[in-house]
Amino acid sequence: MRTAIVSMLTDLDRQQTDESVTSRVDVSGVARSTFQSVVESIEAYAILMLDREGRVQTWNAGAELIKGYAAQEIVGRKSEVFYTTEDRDRRHADELLERAARDGRVEEEGWRVRKNGQRFWADVVITARLGASQEVVGFTKVTRDLSERRDAEAQRRRRDEELLRSEERFRLLVDAVKDHAIVMLDPSGRVATWNSGAARLKGYEADEIIGRHVSCFRLAEEVRSGKCEAELATAARDGRSEEESWRLRKDGSRFWANVVLSAVRDATGALLGFATVTRDLTERRRLDEERLGRVAAEEMTRLKDEFLSIASHELKTPLTALQIEIQSLQRRLGESLNAQLRDRVARVSRSVGRLASLVDSLLDVTRIEAGKVVLKVEPVDLREVLAHVIESLRATAINAGCHVTLTTQDDAVHGQWDRLRLEQIFSNLLANAFKYGSGQPVGISVARSRADVIVEVVDGGPGIPDQDLARIFGRFERAATIRHQAGLGLGLYLCRNLVEAHHGEIAVRNLQQTGACFTVRLPTRAS
Repeated sequence: MRTAIVSMLTDLDRQQTDESVTSRVDVSGVARSTFQSVVESIEAYAILMLDREGRVQTWNAGAELIKGYAAQEIVGRKSEVFYTTEDRDRRHADELLERAARDGRVEEEGWRVRKNGQRFWADVVITARLGASQEVVGFTKVTRDLSERRDAEAQRRRRDEELLRSEERFRLLVDAVKDHAIVMLDPSGRVATWNSGAARLKGYEADEIIGRHVSCFRLAEEVRSGKCEAELATAARDGRSEEESWRLRKDGSRFWANVVLSAVRDATGALLGFATVTRDLTERRRLDEERLGRVAAEEMTRLKDEFLSIASHELKTPLTALQIEIQSLQRRLGESLNAQLRDRVARVSRSVGRLASLVDSLLDVTRIEAGKVVLKVEPVDLREVLAHVIESLRATAINAGCHVTLTTQDDAVHGQWDRLRLEQIFSNLLANAFKYGSGQPVGISVARSRADVIVEVVDGGPGIPDQDLARIFGRFERAATIRHQAGLGLGLYLCRNLVEAHHGEIAVRNLQQTGACFTVRLPTRAS
């Protein structure tokens, strides 16, 4: 339309080359009527004529709408009034007219100024008007306000630039992720992008893997079964699929992976490909398996403890009755039995007593595991307790060929302890010394260290292998690997727990020559 307008104005100029124009278009007859009917009806364009010096001669409604001047305010003024201060300073209006006069026509886009001082972005076409002798007698000028289009284009450019920046930020973000393999696949499942997390996790560099099918990360049997294609189909159908399973690295090693596969579609719904996010969960899987193993072991231990508790209580009643009957039999028959029968009855009594002791130990273990050990703390002379224990085990010491010596710094060693539990602790330690140090002397020494009392039990046995020192205070652990020695391996376990119940400590070390030394440290007040 703008070209048609310029052409029409040029034709009109040719028809009236000798006429003077002093206000609006000074034409007559049909030409004037045609010009006015066309030009005055156009509001989207500022259409005006300039004289040779660039003064406004005509002014249409579009010019008034776009530039803000009424005809009487602008006709006769030079067109430089529409230009910015910067353009006026460099005489840009005159330069455009000179170019139009020389070349016949000039067009440009640039800033123009309305009457109120507001700038607008304009497309301007200036065409030279020629006289009868082909000399330039003036100019036609058509101006269009492109501010909205420029703003729209600027917004589009900003959106495009922001999109580019966003895409670059996203690319940098994805590439910076080291713990996740973030990969784009094309619709057929071939690798299209590869981030640094994928390189670290799977071992491939980008140029080694882009273009290859995602099945290269799968186990061979899964590839043969068509699992890869099935997963892609599921993601394409449902939009997403997720699973945990084994995946392969470049070197062939396996890792346990969580893989999320998401379909990527454009605005029309066409499938562009798939996004995959893979995490290495191998360590978590190992920890979960260990946790489940611990839970299973704890449950087995609980069931075993429950069995031991029930079995021990069930055995205790008939054993107590059996002990009473044997003791009654020994009292009633006494000397009437011959020596052989008395010996056999005594052996039965000792065996029953040992069995009762084992049952008591099992009961103590179940009480310890249930946290039901309660100390009956009272003033105790430790030297007296040790002397009593040595005396009660005299027969055992003699049978083992062990001579026992007790060494103390004082005649009495007082403290607040549970007497019966102390007897149990040192009876177990002495019994072990007799068992493993058979035929060798056994020494017990008592010393003070500030608010503690230290008791050492030393035997002359083979000692304890270094690798076993850390385990012998556990449940059902033997003090030495001597298979023919009896025992459940509960004595030292009970000793440790009963010493700790007194807020004390127990330890063991091997002696330089032969034998072992058990050290018990007890605070003088157990509470």
